[in-house]
Amino acid sequence: MILGLIAGNGRFPFLLLDAARAQGFSVVVAAIREETDPEINHRAAVDERITVHWLSLGELSKLIEVFQKEDVKMAVMAGQVKHKQIFSSIRPDWRLAKLLLNLGTRSTDTLLSAVAKVLGDEGIELLSSTAFLEPLLAAEGVLTDRSPSDDERKNIEYGLGVAAAVAGFDIGQTVVVAAQACVAVEAMEGTDATIERAGRLMESLVGDASTLDRRLTVVKVAKPNQDMRFDVPVIGVVTIEAMVKAGASCLSVEAGRTLLFDRDEFVTRANLSGIAIVAARR
Repeated sequence: MILGLIAGNGRFPFLLLDAARAQGFSVVVAAIREETDPEINHRAAVDERITVHWLSLGELSKLIEVFQKEDVKMAVMAGQVKHKQIFSSIRPDWRLAKLLLNLGTRSTDTLLSAVAKVLGDEGIELLSSTAFLEPLLAAEGVLTDRSPSDDERKNIEYGLGVAAAVAGFDIGQTVVVAAQACVAVEAMEGTDATIERAGRLMESLVGDASTLDRRLTVVKVAKPNQDMRFDVPVIGVVTIEAMVKAGASCLSVEAGRTLLFDRDEFVTRANLSGIAIVAARR
């Protein structure tokens, strides 16, 4: 069995790679020069059933050629590709340029859906990025020792409405709330940068970072019609680090549709910082 892996940044590609290999797949990795950790080369060096091909974001034709040459019939996308990279840094080849010209909108979902269709037309089925990582999806309930306070639950309730609306327009999936007011909305910068921006904004408002402690609530949701093949919500230790730095005290994620990396360390770090984390279904 052969699986194609389109690898972005972070640990997601490595987790998926390990899971696929554990299930007996040979893996052909399409590593993105602008994003993928070079550590992927080491994995290939010690495992003959892993093959790595490096390509740039705009090389859609090369991606197809690599997968067809390696007899890849199914593939997954794993790892973030920064939104600003997608729309500013790529030098599209003729196939991607044609695709971009025919897009109605330049949202991430629209672009990736179009790429998935092109791959499908070439005989390469794009699978859900959670296909091999179902155990890492956040289970419903409070994940930490501390449950959200009444004020934090009010922030969550308010934030869910705002986040769902924003996600519905494919703008972002995270909002940061204080006292039932929206402090920051995610756009192209990503979740952790949004949290950091919220912390800086609150610090500028109150003048003393220490007074921010336990005031900000972070709410992250999946899109209303989330395509689990790409852009699946992900949280991990770096999210907790960003929250601590920003003075955030509570995190709400969507159960069953959010990947939770390094769960034990994630929960331990949250507990040590007094952060409450809850996964709920909408």
